[in-house]
Amino acid sequence: MSTNSTALQSSAVINEAVQTLRDGGLVAFPTETVYGLGADARNPDAIKKIFTAKGRPSHHPLIVHLSAPEKYDVAQIDWAALVSPWVRDLSEEALQIINAFWPGPLTLVFKKDKSVLNEITGGQDTVAIRAPAHPMAQELLRKFKGGVVAPSANCFGKVSPTSAADVRSEFVGMLDLMVLDGGDCEVGIESTIVDLSSANHALLLRPGAITPSEIFTKTGIKVSQTGENEANNSGTNIPRVSGSLRAHYAPTTPLRLYAPGRVLDALSEFPDIKSRVAVAVWDSDSSLGEDGHPSVYFEEVTVPSDSAAFASRLYRFLRDLDQQGWDLILFPEPPAGEEWDGVRDRLQRACFGSGPSSSNHASN
Repeated sequence: MSTNSTALQSSAVINEAVQTLRDGGLVAFPTETVYGLGADARNPDAIKKIFTAKGRPSHHPLIVHLSAPEKYDVAQIDWAALVSPWVRDLSEEALQIINAFWPGPLTLVFKKDKSVLNEITGGQDTVAIRAPAHPMAQELLRKFKGGVVAPSANCFGKVSPTSAADVRSEFVGMLDLMVLDGGDCEVGIESTIVDLSSANHALLLRPGAITPSEIFTKTGIKVSQTGENEANNSGTNIPRVSGSLRAHYAPTTPLRLYAPGRVLDALSEFPDIKSRVAVAVWDSDSSLGEDGHPSVYFEEVTVPSDSAAFASRLYRFLRDLDQQGWDLILFPEPPAGEEWDGVRDRLQRACFGSGPSSSNHASN
């Protein structure tokens, strides 16, 4: 009986969230990557509320989230019917990728249909779309029966939220914000973004849990890294997408990366302030021991040496350490390899944006 009543309760909460979206309000909801701050993708006034709440520049494009329909007896979902209202043309390649990875942590960029609002695209002729895999996100989107735009549910440039409590702490003053609690996010970093808007090649715009190798293995489609195509497209027509600013995902505490065995080198860059330092060390390494700096108080934080486990907890570590009043946070440089590209990307942007003046970096 208790299971049924929980299901009824959660169903009632989802129905309320759907009504909130239809009424032009905002709903924060869980996805497998991070929590999103959602609004009706066909309502310009609702979309403007997202930019206001986050303090996000209005030319930054948003991702449209769509639901996978209930499967029943269908061997393959008809994604074309769902995506077509949003995009100008849907290639066979695009459908191959969609069928292999949706719902999941992969965002695809297409030439947009003329009905797509400029408020979503930042005035560009492309639109970014994904179908999140989290069951609560799926239920919300299915019942809403439309697209929902949802950047991460946090203040612009700051560490993304991976729990409902994170969202609430970001928007303390927004009493009318509805927050759906779907537990902790499993993937933990934002979706991979691949640009399919150019006819001649698929291009990786943001690394994430799904790697180009994985896309190639499952579909035979080669996804180029941004650098590989600069020569033939000089970077001018690469779409702007979420999370591509140099400073992003940033804690207020200064954050730096250290090379293997070089913690002291990282410390020597900060001769003036470093009395209390949190040092993340791989769970596979022995601890730093006592060879520290005489004037420094260290605390070690063990982080997983598995890339997926590290990603799923990265923002949790950054958020918790940021709230503990350290003078400096040091993280090990992620190892080489495609499976680490997503977390390396987030850490580099977080380092660049970190520190008390991080709000200034975010606007650069």
